[in-house]
Amino acid sequence: MSLDNEAVLLKREILIRVATLAHEGTLTTQLRKLPYEMTAAGRPSYRCCVHHERAILRDRVLAVLGSAIEERDESVDLNEAAVEAWERTGPDAFPLTVVDEACKGCVRSHFTVTNACQGCVARSCRNSCPQGSIVVQGGRASIDPETCINCGKCQEACPYHAIIHLPVPCEEACPVGAVTKGPDGKETIDPDKCILCGRCIGACPFGAVMEKSDVVRIVRALGDDRPLVALVAPSVLGQFPGTLAQIYGAIHALGFIDVKEVAEGAEQTAAHEAQEWAHGQASGQAFLATSCCPAWVRASRAIPGMGAFVSTTPSPMVFAARAARTAHPGAQLVFVGPCTAKRREALDTAEVDAVLTFEELGALFVARGIEVGQAEPFPLKAHRPEGRGFALSGGVAAAVAATGVTGLKPELINGLTRKSLNLLKVYAKGKGQGNLVEVMACEGGCVAGPGKVCSVKVALTHWDQEAK
Repeated sequence: MSLDNEAVLLKREILIRVATLAHEGTLTTQLRKLPYEMTAAGRPSYRCCVHHERAILRDRVLAVLGSAIEERDESVDLNEAAVEAWERTGPDAFPLTVVDEACKGCVRSHFTVTNACQGCVARSCRNSCPQGSIVVQGGRASIDPETCINCGKCQEACPYHAIIHLPVPCEEACPVGAVTKGPDGKETIDPDKCILCGRCIGACPFGAVMEKSDVVRIVRALGDDRPLVALVAPSVLGQFPGTLAQIYGAIHALGFIDVKEVAEGAEQTAAHEAQEWAHGQASGQAFLATSCCPAWVRASRAIPGMGAFVSTTPSPMVFAARAARTAHPGAQLVFVGPCTAKRREALDTAEVDAVLTFEELGALFVARGIEVGQAEPFPLKAHRPEGRGFALSGGVAAAVAATGVTGLKPELINGLTRKSLNLLKVYAKGKGQGNLVEVMACEGGCVAGPGKVCSVKVALTHWDQEAK
């Protein structure tokens, strides 16, 4: 996702507008106007008519309120939904929802022959097809969709590159096949298969897959008597203008009584995983797979035999939360990061009370008029650079190595894809080469999470200077 993605910009505008109304105290009386304000004259239009546009905007707003669109009907009033969101005490167990009105209902993934086909004598496409699905008639090849198995051999064989693959982007992005078409042709997500990597969120060009936001609950909590403590993931580096200390200062200015670096918890995770790895090697265990990525931990459960190799060490978020509970008994703990899967980990571990993505944090900054680059710096504790390095692919393995253990042979899984999952299945059968397998669901690491604000490239320009 990048700033030139208008679906992302639209989602962020809704987040900002909802956060602003919540901060001003007018959410429950003014929210129903939002779809009309966002379809005023001069605004960009994405649909056939203004009425369809407003219907989709209404559902997007419901998702930002934390609602499951699948459980709502067209009669719900946004002001009434805002009251429900304001009174909500916790998030849903499954944090994703599909705005079916926004879903294009793409035709199923398939290969097709374009006008670039020359009807050549070689017939390479036809001869490469294992199903006999290609015929050449009238000087042009065609593919029988009923018998085609989408192997792509014809595309590889065509000397004119005349055969293209038309994917269903969200289905293509999902590494575990959790996104499929329902009876109406619209996409659905199987919560039992879904690993919450969030790939489908960024992949859908129509922005139909959304997270059920916690932003309204956070705004309300900031106004309650019970104090809030922010636990900020290392991947926040470079997400906002200003130094790391200024980012923390801006979070403090929102009303959090303390801001804790999850990098401190990452140091503990590395130390414990190093001990676990050494113990496993001494007892003959083939390898240890890291456990800091909750999307990977969910994915590992579907790989036969992998469970015995996944580290039982808690994630950095859990260690940081436990330290914050000791320092601030009775406070509400809010994890701040770019990860969809952390929402479910928060529920499963019961270590934190809420999760806020960087996008939602940015919306709160805008709603409160806080300029991060002008914020009063917040005092930071000295941490080993390896703790902050957890946000990058290779960072966990490097942190384990920095503890002093010897004999590590790391295997880096830089992003969960169908291909990388097949490699992990090989490891589960005892046929891998490494003895420490670091798995990141997002290519590049947590800095590429679905809830990030800026591109990985932009974030990394700040990394070397700030992380150390």
